[in-house]
Amino acid sequence: MNPVAFTLFGIQIRWYGILISTGMIIGILLAKKGCDVKKISYDTLIDIILIALPLAIIGARLYYVLFNLDYYFQNAGEILNIRQGGLAIHGGLIFAIGSAYLYCRKKRISFLKYADAAAPSIIIAQALGRWGNFFNQEAHGGPVTKEFISHFPAFIQKGMYIEGTYYHPTFLYESIWNVLVFICLTYVLRKSKKDGTTIFTYVGLYSIGRFFVEGLRTDSLMIGTLRIAQIVSLLGVAIWVVFLYFAYIKKKTILPHKQ
Repeated sequence: MNPVAFTLFGIQIRWYGILISTGMIIGILLAKKGCDVKKISYDTLIDIILIALPLAIIGARLYYVLFNLDYYFQNAGEILNIRQGGLAIHGGLIFAIGSAYLYCRKKRISFLKYADAAAPSIIIAQALGRWGNFFNQEAHGGPVTKEFISHFPAFIQKGMYIEGTYYHPTFLYESIWNVLVFICLTYVLRKSKKDGTTIFTYVGLYSIGRFFVEGLRTDSLMIGTLRIAQIVSLLGVAIWVVFLYFAYIKKKTILPHKQ
C-alpha cells in the first residue's frame, strides 16, 4: 500500500492529506443545506469554519502529542509532522466546538443553530477522512485470519496485510458507521424543531460507534489500562442522554396539564 498519491515539485502528496482535505471541502459544501434548513447565514458559518478549522487541526495534533509525550520528548522534531497521521479527532472536536461557541457568543448568534447545521458535514468528513488511515496502514485492529479478511474486497485485504499478518479494517467499520450517522443526522436536522438536537445526536451516535471500534484497535491512546477514546465516548453518550432528557422528557413533565 503506497501512502503517496503523487509527487509535485519534489514534494510527496499523501493520500492521507488528500482525503482529509476532500472530506472538509465536501462537508463545507453540504453545510449550505443545513443553513437553509435552520434559516441561518451560510456566510456566517463559513466565517466560523475559517476560525474553527485551523484550530481543530492544532487541537487534534496537540491532543495526540500530549498522550504520546514519551515519544515526542525524544523526537521533538516530529511534533509538527502530521503528514503520516497523528491527528486525534476528539482533540480536534474540542478545539473546533470551543472556538465556534466563543465566536457565536461574541457575535450574539445561536451557537446551537450553527452547530446543528454543521453536524452532518462533520460526520461525513470523518467518514471520508478515515480512509486516510487505510492508506497509511494505521488505526487498524488486531490480527484476523485469512478466512475472515476474505469476506472483504481484494483491495481491503491487500491494505490490511501488514508485515505478513492480516488485521481488522477498523477504519472501514468506523467509516461505514459514520455514513449511517450522517443519514440519521440529515433526517433529524430536517425533522427536529429543538435547537441542539442534531449536534447532540451527532455526539451520542458517533460516540457509540467509536466506543466499539476503539475496543478493536491496537493503537489506542491510553491512561494506564484504560482507552482514552472509550472514556470520552462514554462521556459523549452521557451528554447526549442528558440533553434528550431535559429537552424532551423533563420538559413535558413540568408543563401544566390542560384542564
